[in-house]
Amino acid sequence: MTVAACGSSDDSASATVKVNFGYIADYNGASLLAVADDQKLWEKHGLEVSTKVFTNGPLQITAINAGDLDFGYIGPGAVWLPASGKAKIVALNSLGNADRVIAQPGITDLAQLKGKKVGVPEGTSGDMILTLALQKAGLSATDIERVPMDPATIVSAFASGQIDAAGIWYPLLNNIKQKKPDLVELAKNEDFASTVSFPTAFVAGNDVVSGKADEVTKVVQVLREAMDYRAANGDKTVELTAGLLKQPADAVKADAANSKMLDSKTLDGYTADGTVNKWLTGMGDYFVGAGKLPSNADPSTYYLGSVFTGAASK
Repeated sequence: MTVAACGSSDDSASATVKVNFGYIADYNGASLLAVADDQKLWEKHGLEVSTKVFTNGPLQITAINAGDLDFGYIGPGAVWLPASGKAKIVALNSLGNADRVIAQPGITDLAQLKGKKVGVPEGTSGDMILTLALQKAGLSATDIERVPMDPATIVSAFASGQIDAAGIWYPLLNNIKQKKPDLVELAKNEDFASTVSFPTAFVAGNDVVSGKADEVTKVVQVLREAMDYRAANGDKTVELTAGLLKQPADAVKADAANSKMLDSKTLDGYTADGTVNKWLTGMGDYFVGAGKLPSNADPSTYYLGSVFTGAASK
């Protein structure tokens, strides 16, 4: 699934910067790209963008470090990767509430997962929600039969009964529900809202940040303008995103309802008052406890807050 935005006829070839951008095929991951394409924001800022779809954030970080992507989108479960120095966060996007721990009919409590076969996409928000849920139930990772799987495999494995439970997210969960309407949701993001927030984010490669500052600013300007369009035009953004993803608009609208979308003014305020740092520090504490990070890095080392807010005045 690729969307290309080419420079207008008024742009000279030398003035257009080519950018490779990854995303995930859901409302969180694709809505700003759909808006930017429709509103010709790439062209406005002298960018020619090639987009490529991925199933999760860690795969995009891998592609960034291989030189195949310049920018990408990650969910909360992959924030440990920029925190460990693998990329930089250039913009936050939303607060997610799409993640669930689900179980086969008959399993009604998290404690019943002990000894059960549980599918999980490693390093994703599905991994994160599962780890938090196990901790809540007083269980450790060794108390379950943990089965690493990519998200699409979880859909088919759960539907066919090959696994007892899974850490997964909407809209993929809708696909499972079509085949297993009586599945049980054991945990959701909101269960942990008092201690952990679940921000989604856009990231850039370290080499891009250090060597192409003007390109980063242009991309952030596009994201800011797309955020504000999305905030003011919710239904239209759903329509545009549905077109990009080739999905029914009602399914995309339902997916959008699982997260709180953020606009540029709100994010400027949250960056200035320390709210973003609080979110990222809280996630860092979780990642340290989950064994993803040896220590909790200062968010200022991987969240480029000044770049995000500074793009407003350029």
